[in-house]
Amino acid sequence: MSVSLKEVDKVEILTLQDNYVDLVLRDNTEIVLRAMPLKDMEVKNSILAEHGFSSVVTVTSGDVSRSVLFDFGFSAHGAAFNADALSVDLTAVEAAALSHGHLDHTGGIEELGKRIKKPGLPLYLHPEAFRNPRYLKVTEDIRVNFPAFTKEKAKKAGFEPVEKTEPTPLLDGELLFLGGVPRKTNFETVGTDFFYEKDGVEAQDDIADDTSIVMNLKGKGLVVLSGCAHAGIVNTTNYAKEVTGVNDVHVIMGGFHLNGVDFDGVIKPTADSLVKIDPSYIIPTHCTGRQAIDYIEERMPDKFILNMSGTKLTFAA
Repeated sequence: MSVSLKEVDKVEILTLQDNYVDLVLRDNTEIVLRAMPLKDMEVKNSILAEHGFSSVVTVTSGDVSRSVLFDFGFSAHGAAFNADALSVDLTAVEAAALSHGHLDHTGGIEELGKRIKKPGLPLYLHPEAFRNPRYLKVTEDIRVNFPAFTKEKAKKAGFEPVEKTEPTPLLDGELLFLGGVPRKTNFETVGTDFFYEKDGVEAQDDIADDTSIVMNLKGKGLVVLSGCAHAGIVNTTNYAKEVTGVNDVHVIMGGFHLNGVDFDGVIKPTADSLVKIDPSYIIPTHCTGRQAIDYIEERMPDKFILNMSGTKLTFAA
């Protein structure tokens, strides 16, 4: 399937939640703007870091800017707390998109919905985001359940689920919801401990709902933003190129899910492939894992950006 993705003049990604924060780093550039711990010129404004991801993505063409909310973070309050601390006007959000149905991307949906104040706002997601029950299988006798994400929960929070398996343009074609991502590499894996039940029968959870969003920055190429990239960040980026017909990649950002023993052998081939794709910037977040983040930075030091809660990244044509 081919989709025409309009070029935009600017892409801004404001992270409402990520796993890390450092409020005294002082490494601002024309691309990176860190949150400040100041309120009324006193050091008293905190930003929360949690094991989750949420962001506001704004695309600008000419003098018109439009925004979507991508993911909702882990706890009920974390991403919303940060939105308040950063004075983010969420009423400008025109749509929401969900990377997949795990708690660390859905937990803050109710509080963020309250701040958007637009009942019935479309929430684009893969239909398998509503798989339930989902759980981690520690042993045959021990399982750790994921809280259920349901259509009812989304609607109660003020969103109208729009289920899509195929690439779907948003914002009149200025942003792409990627839909289901084909799994083609021979090294990217979901892991062995994810399970769910369908009609009462246990099955390995391939996290088929995993997806990403994509933008096309004028003259520079694609900006690919994942939540966890359970489908594989290489698969995701290659699919974005295939679907849009745009070969240049400017930014690859998001959780790459390379943390844990199941993924020790995946880090190097993933980094090798990212080097070959050759984005201008590589920004691993959330569930990528310290070992993988350090290795990617070592392999791509001039392209690496450290993300954190409260950071706004601006990529301009």
